[in-house]
Amino acid sequence: MDGPHEGKTLMDMGRRQSTIQLVAIDMDGTLLDPAHKLTPRARQAIAQARALGVHIVLTSGRPVSGLAPFLHELGINGDDDYCIACNGGLVQRIGPRETVVEFPLSFDDFLYCERVARELGVHFQALDGERMYTPNQDISLYTVADSHLSRVPLSYRRVDEMDRSMSFIKLMMIDEPDVLDAAIARLPAELTERFAVLKSAPFFLEVFDHRAGKGPSLQKLAEHLGIDRANVMAIGDQENDLSMLQFAGTSVAMGNAIAAVKAMARFETATNAEDGVARAIERFVLQ
Repeated sequence: MDGPHEGKTLMDMGRRQSTIQLVAIDMDGTLLDPAHKLTPRARQAIAQARALGVHIVLTSGRPVSGLAPFLHELGINGDDDYCIACNGGLVQRIGPRETVVEFPLSFDDFLYCERVARELGVHFQALDGERMYTPNQDISLYTVADSHLSRVPLSYRRVDEMDRSMSFIKLMMIDEPDVLDAAIARLPAELTERFAVLKSAPFFLEVFDHRAGKGPSLQKLAEHLGIDRANVMAIGDQENDLSMLQFAGTSVAMGNAIAAVKAMARFETATNAEDGVARAIERFVLQ
């Protein structure tokens, strides 16, 4: 696949691309290749877009610590640089580490979701921005892997050992895909009414504040920067990217995206193994 495509002429694409001022890019399965690395072509495309004054905003389910190595590698670390972390639970101005948007969950939210996870027979974890906690003595391998990728320390804590003054950016139910799917089918209505719930990977179910999400946080950041949604491009591959694709004036699905993302996006690019993000930036921002 040579680049993003839809039933549009190149002239139409050129008119659309010329106004893009902000590009929101998902990380895993999108910007990062299958080895979870940045490719030379992606680094070059992003550097060229930034040289034109375009805001490049990494958006991820990871906390800021999990984005930090890639932000550093891309040079996105100044006072006018931003990232969207924890699936929109936090928007941070990177240079001064200033919080622009935050949607914390309370300790009571933690207690409720932990009880639901226990009753459903799935593993559970909570992230407070500094550390990941699990009340499961038989710690899930997926929790260990998430801690490693997110670059946050992991602690086993019984519920009665937790500090009740704590708040959390997001809560997660995690398990083998078939076990997690069976639990999702039995989620109580109260949980889905009380929180935003989405599956960000076959083994991750994320629970966060109803006001949060990549789309709502991208909208707030665009407003903060004075950028109209028509001048925003978003690129993603999973369910947690749907809301930002819906908000963006130019929405691009990865070639490896799930069907719902491809149905939502106006354009489709190559896979993350084929420099799909670089191709999208080259087409809509650099040409």
